[in-house]
Amino acid sequence: MYTARKKIQKDLYINTAIQMDVVGNRKAVVIHVPYRLRKPFRKIHVRLVRELEKKFSGKDVVFVATRRIVRPPKKGSAVQRPRTRTLTAVHDGILEDVVYPAEIVGKRVRYRLDGAKVIKIYLDPKERNNTEYKLETFSAVYRRLCGKDVVFEYPVTETA
Repeated sequence: MYTARKKIQKDLYINTAIQMDVVGNRKAVVIHVPYRLRKPFRKIHVRLVRELEKKFSGKDVVFVATRRIVRPPKKGSAVQRPRTRTLTAVHDGILEDVVYPAEIVGKRVRYRLDGAKVIKIYLDPKERNNTEYKLETFSAVYRRLCGKDVVFEYPVTETA
């Protein structure tokens, strides 16, 4: 078991790490990992984040897979663009990476009177105690990476 874990960790590497400011004086470290190594990183995600947050003394750590957006093909071109390279697919993938131990269970788009768009994301309540203290970090990181305003909430569960 221990040697297998060491083998997995030896093959893992990161592309970039960026520090960004969050609400108040808190900071977040966004670590970009290669898309192909997304699954191995998710296997050790909880332990790795815990250790890195200890090492970075209270900074929130977020892992995001590096994805590429390809512009739409020109008119008359026979080249097809893969769905995974569209802007929407990349932004949805980044959103799932940012909130990782929690899963997204619902999504609503709210249009304000001034035309601003606010996306409400409902997260799985099972992971509430792991992710609740990071909600401001998640929205700040996603706003910085994608330029969209996002509000994270947990759905109200009815007890009958």
